[in-house]
Order: sequence, then structure tokens, then C-alpha cells
Amino acid sequence: MKKEAPKSITKAGFKRALRIFEYVKPYKAKFTLGLVFLLLSSVTFMTFPGLIGRLVGGDEVSDSPIDRFFNLENIDQVALLLIGAFSLQALFSFMRIYLFADVTERAIASIRKDTYRHLVRLPMTFFSSHRVGELNSRISNDISQLQDTFMTTLAEMVRQTITIVFGISLLFFYSVELTLVMLISLPVMMLAAFFFGKFIRKLSKKTQDELADSQVIVDETLQGIQSVKSYTNEPFETARYNVVAENVRKVAMLGAKWRGAFASFIILGLFGAIVLVIWYGVRLKNSGEIGMDVLMSFILYSVFVGGSIGGVADIFGKVQKAIGSTENLFDLLEEPLEEAIEERHGSGSRSGKFSFSQVAFSYPSRPDKPVLRDVSFQVNQGEKVAIVGASGAGKSTIASLLLRFYSIDQGEIQIDGMPINDLSINETRSMMALVPQEILLFGGTIFENIQYGKPGATRVEVEAAALKANAMEFIRGFPEGFETKVGERGIQLSGGQRQRVAIARAILKDPKVLILDEATSSLDAENERHVQDALEILMKGRTSLIIAHRLSTIRSADKIVVLEHGIVRESGTHDELLKIENGVYKNLHNLQDAS
Repeated sequence: MKKEAPKSITKAGFKRALRIFEYVKPYKAKFTLGLVFLLLSSVTFMTFPGLIGRLVGGDEVSDSPIDRFFNLENIDQVALLLIGAFSLQALFSFMRIYLFADVTERAIASIRKDTYRHLVRLPMTFFSSHRVGELNSRISNDISQLQDTFMTTLAEMVRQTITIVFGISLLFFYSVELTLVMLISLPVMMLAAFFFGKFIRKLSKKTQDELADSQVIVDETLQGIQSVKSYTNEPFETARYNVVAENVRKVAMLGAKWRGAFASFIILGLFGAIVLVIWYGVRLKNSGEIGMDVLMSFILYSVFVGGSIGGVADIFGKVQKAIGSTENLFDLLEEPLEEAIEERHGSGSRSGKFSFSQVAFSYPSRPDKPVLRDVSFQVNQGEKVAIVGASGAGKSTIASLLLRFYSIDQGEIQIDGMPINDLSINETRSMMALVPQEILLFGGTIFENIQYGKPGATRVEVEAAALKANAMEFIRGFPEGFETKVGERGIQLSGGQRQRVAIARAILKDPKVLILDEATSSLDAENERHVQDALEILMKGRTSLIIAHRLSTIRSADKIVVLEHGIVRESGTHDELLKIENGVYKNLHNLQDAS
């Protein structure tokens, strides 16, 4: 998988990332109240060092800011204030966490809904160029990153800012001399935090990319687990995963080494500064310039301020990752949709007649390799028209173009005499149903999979569709009947059973145009007979486009269109095509008869 270059944070990128707060706006009252409780919690927290210093100082007379503000006379009052401060801190923290969690979960739920709604409406060209595992991993990781940011990082950023600003202000109140001594070490630590943090963030981004690679392998392996096991490729897949897992470990360990070195530097600098402050403070105490309570409070405030400054790099790194995650999400959300798909409606008065006129097409990923060239044919209302040809001739591409999964390069497709682009995608697809060769069932019940053809259909309608699809016999054979779970991708059902569930789904949709893409090619003789009987019922009275490899299944078609290398070579009925000497269809027919 091609790696994306790490995104640097620019002013434009930062402004773009702020758009994420649009999801917080509906809950701005709660968010603001949460910020108020965060502010109160942080301010209350900053009284602890002063009160503890005063408690240690005992009943000696003091002129510290704490005494001046609260007018304290003895340590009993100090102890009561500490208990009160702890109680308020607990209350403020609870309210802040609850309110931020409520706003965050609501905002994240909206982001998830918008992202998923947008994702399923993207065109097939998008999914052709993006791996499902990569998309799944990226969306999951990015939204989780934003969730962590709203829940903890923003609160920590505000808390650290208040601690640094309020703490340094209090330090100056306690002792200007000691504060200046402490601040000597700050510029060095802040510069180191900036450069270390920048380097560590690059390593973190690389780790996330490697992790995304490992997730892609897991998704692909589990989705294709039947192929993995049938080829006994468990050792191969394990080895493939081991390589990326080892890459993740190596990159993560490199990051851990640098984070460890950075933490060691901060600890050394922080405690070195504290030792310097204690040494100089003891000298001031011994000379009678400050009391024990002032010295203790000053040391504790220095620890608080130093710890907050040391955490700035980590906070900045998390904010940068959140901005990167936001950009990734907006990149996805700004991908152009194929068209707004509204609630499904019927196909109205459409008859189901359609035609291809001089259609040429190449897949966007392979623009230099034409799949269809100058393809023309017409299907009238109620006709059964078959498309045949060797593998790679372009048969399935015709179905994709009719369903408007892709746009044609040249020519025109018409439905009922109207250019297909003049109809909405919703209207076009609502009048069609596709029964493909490889049936994908969703991991619910048989009832839910059939009902997918017409969401909201009644039990009676679903059972009637199953009966017409020759599916009722095997469904009744299951102990749980329609409530039988089909398993991941329908793995609990046989190929023929999956096909009949898909046919029942199509029957329930009641389409004007039916597209059968080699719907029986992978079945044995008995299952093919059951499925073919169901298909005959489904095709009755409908316009049907049958993409076939087995010519025996399309003998009764009203018209057969023969494709070769993306070009229509022949067209006619089964009998007419067999009369063409050295014809493409006749050769295909003879080859299949011989086999």
C-alpha cells in the first residue's frame, strides 16, 4: 500500500480542522458549561500547594498569598480549607468529565453517521482505487483519535495552560528571586520539547501507517478465509502478517526509545531545576527572607509548573495528530458523491426498454485499455437478451454501465428513449435488480436478507417471494426457518441456497429490468435446475439481460449478443447464430458441446 506523506500543520490546515467543532455547536451550552467546570477544577487544584505549604508551616505567622486571601489564623482553618478544596475539586471534576463525555459521544456519533452515510454514497470509481481494509482502519483510527481529543486532550490543554499561567503568577507572588531562578531552565526545556516532539510525532505517524497495513491484511484474510484454507495458505498469511507486525514493533520501539530519551531529559531538567530552587530557597529561608510555608508552597508550585511545561510537547503532539485525523476525515467527506440517493421509490411508468448506442468504455484505473468499443444493441420491453463471450470480453461491464456504477467514455445508453444521464441514479437503479454469480449475503437472518430487496416488506410478502424462488423447501428444513443466521457473507448456506435467497430478494423488489450475471455458472446440475426454475419465474414478463458463460442456459433467449474483445461480433437467436459459418457463437457452442 502506498504510504501518504505525513501532513504538516499549516495555518490553512488548522483552520480546516476547526470545522470539526461544527459537530460540537449543537451542544455548545453543555460544552461551555463543561469548560466552566474545567476552569473551576483547575483553579481549585492550584490552591493545593499553597494550602499544603501553609499546613506544613504550622501556626507561625505568615504573609503568604494564601493567608492574605483567606485571612487564616491557624492550621485548623487550613485543614478545613483543604477538605473543602478536595470536595469542590471532586465535584467540579465529575461535572467536567460527565459534560465533556456527553458532548463528545454525541458529536462523535454524528461524525460516524455522516462519515458512513457519505462513504456508502461514493461512486464505484472510489472503491476501485481504495482497499476496504485500509478505509475501515483509517476511519476507525481517525475517529477514535478525535474521540480521545474531545474527551481528554482539550481538557489537558486547558488545564496545563491554566497551571502554567496561574502557577507562574503565584510564584512571583511568593518570591520574585526564586521564580527568576526557576525560569532560567525553562527556555532550554521548551526548545527541547518542541524538537523532540516533532520527531516523535513523525515516528507515531509511521507507526499508524504500519498498523493500518496490518489491519488491511487481517481484513483481507478473514474476508477470503475460504480461499486461504482451501489453498492451505495459513502459513503464508501468518508469515505475511508477521512481517508487518514486526515492522510495527520496530517502528514503535524506535519511537519508544526517543520518547524514553525525551522523558529522561525532561526529568533531568525538571528535577535539576527543582534542586536548584530548593537549594536557593533554603538559603533564603536560613537568612530569614522567607518562611517554611512559602518555601514548601513554592517548591510544589514549581513541580506543578515544571510538569505542565514538560507535558506541553505531548499535548501538542496529540493536537497535531487530531488535526491530521480531522484532515483525513474531511478528505474523505469531500470526496464527490455520485448523486444524492433518497429513499427508494418505485420505477413508476418506466417500461424497461433500453439500448446501447456506439458505447466505448475503459475503467478509470486502466484508461489505456478499452473494455468496450462501439457497442450497440437494443432490448425491448419484456425481452430476454443474452450477452455471451469469452472471459474478459466485457460482458459484466455492460451490467455495471447499465447500473451506472461507471460513466461511459463515448456513445449513449438510453432507457425508454431517454439518455440514461437524464434520469436520476435513484430512478435508474430502482427499476433494476442484479443477481450476480457471487452472492454476498449480509450476516443476519434469511428473512432479513430477502427483505433487503424491499425494506419494510411484510412477512407475507417475504414468504411469497421465497416460495417463487424455490427457496421455501430448504428454509423450512432449518430448525429456525426464516430466522436462521446465514453467517458471514452467507457462509452457512450452500451456493444454490444463496442464489435462491438472492432471487427471492430480486422477486421482492419487483424490478422492471432484471440483470443476471452468470447466475448459475458456479452451481452443480441439481442446484442449477432449482435456480433456473426460480429464474424463469423471476424473468416472466420482465425485461431481462442475461450475462452467460454456459450457452445451454440461454437457448430460449429472444436475442443473443456475442461480444469479442469488447466488440459486438454477432447478434441473433440461438438458431440464427448457429447457421453462421465459423461464427464466434458457433465456435463457443461447439467447444462447450465437446467438453
